[in-house]
Amino acid sequence: MSLKVGIVGGGQLARMMIAPAVELGIEVRVLAEQPEMAADLAASQVGDYRDLETVRTFARDVDVVTFDHEHVPQDVLRALVADGIAVHPGPDALAFAQDKLAMRARLAELGLPQPEWAAVSDSAALTTFLQAHGGRAVVKTPRGGYDGKGVRVVADADEAAEWLDALEPGEALLAEELVDFRRELAQQVARRPSGPLTVYPVVETIQRDGVCAEVVAPAPSASPRLRQVAAEIGTTIAEGLGVTGMLAVELFETTDERLLINELAMRPHNSGHWSQDGAVTGQFEQHLRAVLDLPLGDPAPRQDWAVMVNILGGPASETMSSRFAAVLEAHPAVKLHTYGKDPRPGRKVGHVNACGEELDAVAYEARSAAAFFAD
Repeated sequence: MSLKVGIVGGGQLARMMIAPAVELGIEVRVLAEQPEMAADLAASQVGDYRDLETVRTFARDVDVVTFDHEHVPQDVLRALVADGIAVHPGPDALAFAQDKLAMRARLAELGLPQPEWAAVSDSAALTTFLQAHGGRAVVKTPRGGYDGKGVRVVADADEAAEWLDALEPGEALLAEELVDFRRELAQQVARRPSGPLTVYPVVETIQRDGVCAEVVAPAPSASPRLRQVAAEIGTTIAEGLGVTGMLAVELFETTDERLLINELAMRPHNSGHWSQDGAVTGQFEQHLRAVLDLPLGDPAPRQDWAVMVNILGGPASETMSSRFAAVLEAHPAVKLHTYGKDPRPGRKVGHVNACGEELDAVAYEARSAAAFFAD
């Protein structure tokens, strides 16, 4: 009898867990938000992940519940745990991925490096923060933001007035210093419920308009000390927050050679897509192993370099399929991964991975292949 994993959320992350699950003999079931989502291949139920009875019915006969996203409400998560259902990552860990203010406070308790920050609930508090941090700051909504949404760089409290005015009593926004960074990095860790964990190489991520466009693995010119510090940060967070499954820690490498924690994701993450083809054990297989408390796979790279390039937007649906054959013919060494989504400007509809011994050549292959799908 095969192990059964229930994935809440029908997006591309759930879709990309299907293939390694088949290879491992694991049955995947998906609770999709609506029909014909990216993970429709394994969708066993369509329903609202915010409704307890919907999720409870879905979770009834699986060995573990895990997630395509971090948005399942805490009361639903805790009810599942009270029912005796294995939930990984659990509600205590996910609380810090769901609320950026809670995350910042907990990371401070752990003594981890992060930008200077404050909870601001009115214009006066935000103005005080701006005055103390050079007149500019990053303002974030604590919940729900992703891919640049819910994030603004402001030089005046009036630029966040809409968000401030919408706050309920007791709520606040997150204000952070505008970090002078030289590049963005990401550190992934996989951790089992029983405790063992494994660490992936730290990678460089390139963002465009708040969305991850490229990932280079491992991060070029990363000193042994930087790699060690990034791994220690990821390990400390995984253990300190009780994360189970895949954890991605987005980092700033500052101009004075510090690492500061930007964001957390407690699931497979865009910064780890390179590992599908570039690592001995890709992040999607590793996540399944971890949440089922199975022995973890080797995260080591298969070749010197891997480059992932996202396909953003893309041409109209009727011409998209004709470009698949063209890119496969032109770049036979590149691996193409599509999400089954209708293209629209800025939307992630797939990605390409290239691996090899020379970084410039690998990057050229990945970028050229992704360019076939430009609007």
